Amino acid sequence: MPIFEITVFNKKVREMVENGQHHKQYTDDWADFRYVEISADSEEQARRKINGRYPPENGFVIDSIARMD
Repeated sequence: MPIFEITVFNKKVREMVENGQHHKQYTDDWADFRYVEISADSEEQARRKINGRYPPENGFVIDSIARMD
């Protein structure tokens, strides 16, 4: 199964850090990009998996998805 590298960050955390505040649930390092590897058959499936792990409604944003092969 192909591996996809996904760059993700949390928009809400980023906005709070920029204003000198801290998010109640997530650490400040979520303001920066994180690189997550996901096994999936397609980019669409990788996106679904990452959205399940890091839900957009909680402020998570996918910056990029790249197939690693």
